[in-house]
Amino acid sequence: MTRKIELLAPAKNADIGIDAINHGADAVYIGAEQFSARSSAGNSIDEIERLVKYAHIYNAKVYVAFNTVLTDDQLLPAQELIHQLYNIGVDALIVQDMGILKLDIPPIELHASTQTDVRSVEKVKFFEKAGFSQVVLARELSLNQIKEISSQTNVALEIFVHGALCVSYSGQCYISEALSKRSANRGACAQYCRLPYDLTDADNNVLLKSKHLLSMKDMNQSDYLEQLIDAGASSLKIEGRLKDASYVKNITAFYRKKIDDVLKRRDDLKRASSGKCTFFFEPNPNKSFNRGFTNYFLKERGADEVFSFDTPKSIGEYIGTVKEIKKGYFTVAGLVALHNGDGLCFKNENGEFEGFRANKVEENKMFPAEWPLIKPKMKLYRNFDHEFEKELLKKTSERNISLSMTLVNIDNGLKLDALDEDGNKETVIKEIDLQEAKNPQKENIQKQLSKLGNTIFESNDIDVKMDKDYFVPSSLLAEMRRELVEKLQNKRINLYKRREAAPKSNDNPFVSETLTYLGNVTNSKAESFYLEHGVKTINPGFELKAIDNVPLMFTKHCIKYALGWCKKYQNSSSTPKEPLHLVYKENILELRFDCKNCQMQVLRKS
Repeated sequence: MTRKIELLAPAKNADIGIDAINHGADAVYIGAEQFSARSSAGNSIDEIERLVKYAHIYNAKVYVAFNTVLTDDQLLPAQELIHQLYNIGVDALIVQDMGILKLDIPPIELHASTQTDVRSVEKVKFFEKAGFSQVVLARELSLNQIKEISSQTNVALEIFVHGALCVSYSGQCYISEALSKRSANRGACAQYCRLPYDLTDADNNVLLKSKHLLSMKDMNQSDYLEQLIDAGASSLKIEGRLKDASYVKNITAFYRKKIDDVLKRRDDLKRASSGKCTFFFEPNPNKSFNRGFTNYFLKERGADEVFSFDTPKSIGEYIGTVKEIKKGYFTVAGLVALHNGDGLCFKNENGEFEGFRANKVEENKMFPAEWPLIKPKMKLYRNFDHEFEKELLKKTSERNISLSMTLVNIDNGLKLDALDEDGNKETVIKEIDLQEAKNPQKENIQKQLSKLGNTIFESNDIDVKMDKDYFVPSSLLAEMRRELVEKLQNKRINLYKRREAAPKSNDNPFVSETLTYLGNVTNSKAESFYLEHGVKTINPGFELKAIDNVPLMFTKHCIKYALGWCKKYQNSSSTPKEPLHLVYKENILELRFDCKNCQMQVLRKS
């Protein structure tokens, strides 16, 4: 069978979702007004419906991120909202809270969110049997681990390929809740991982000063897409429900082109939606917000550097080095063209990133708006390309459905048939007293019918099969063309069929008989769900009952490894006296190292 490969893009709002569709997304994910793990990116039912209608024209899907944990008083509002989302045509819900499966909900597809912390074959099998149609795997998994899961399961696997990285395993981070009562599992993360920390040893010696020791680079798996597909990924996901339109346009177009390059070579693969994109710019991920790129642990530990200790902000693209400093300007040694209004940054002598804006550029001469503390040979990065951003404000893409038309004469008139790339057919008939023309008409007829303008269609074949060279007014051809396009577009909307919920198995014990606070059980329905699946002991989620002296974060990122102190991989003979601590103002976090499982834990020091 030919396997469908889905490019899944984020949508902060309906307009950005439509931009994502226009730039090649096969599906988009968006948040509703409540219960989204990005609480500041909520959308009304009307706005989501507008996006759904647009997406379905292209057979693209809309998923709603419904991925917070719920309290008992939220269950009924959640149930009502799910019915509303189903009624407007949403294709699937991305969920974390298993209590949702115990509600009275319509047969909508369910996807297991990355917040469910899926790292094992056993857990994927459980979700598959529980009625999930798609499972989002943990970002930390390697290609070999993804292959192992795929070889033993049948459910669709969704893999993050681009965007910001949570340092903790998703769904297993409680620092924000513990320190500020802003729960990441409830969409209100305060991002303590992006703060600057001092690193101290057991004797309070400062080993590093004011470094972003929990901040990760951004993921970029664009060089490994075919390997991910062959490992079993069927949905390739871009992170970014808080990102603006220019980011989504650029990154979606970039991955659309990369995936299409794979599909062109592979008869066993095809894209998951309809239409072909034409881009009016050259996508480049280096020009959008990024902290530097990593493939994270896809190629196992040590394949590349995963952390961004110097800054949690966007670095952008490397453009060269400072060459000479003159009065009022400095010169840049590099091959990248710079523009007036560009934003640039550099690492100062204290190892911190500073930014400035180019007031004027003349070839390699840079006239800054405010003079930065730069020196010759310092590396420069551009984190705002003024001309590129201007280009993204214009029309940057068209997405068209291929269409063939045939015009024939019939008794008392003309018949225009159309067939689109998905096999949808429509016909328009017009009565007209046909008169033989003095000049050949075929070329003009084809020209008039091909004027599909701002419609979603483009013509790939127009056949004129009249038994004589009849004169057909251009106005009539335009009218028939407009009617045909309208009928065919409405047909595409009306014929769209979403998949419904996957079947459930009652014989499906959970992977463990005990759930600690890490199970994120915060309501009675979720408790009931796990009891039905063989769990005997269920502790309340951290949001219901905070616990002292337990890990608040579990991460594959290891500070000891990052600093060359790992005995397991680096054979380090000298390490600082433990426990190590991260200190930010009054907050002191203790680090524990589970070397057997290659994992670092972060706790709050009492």
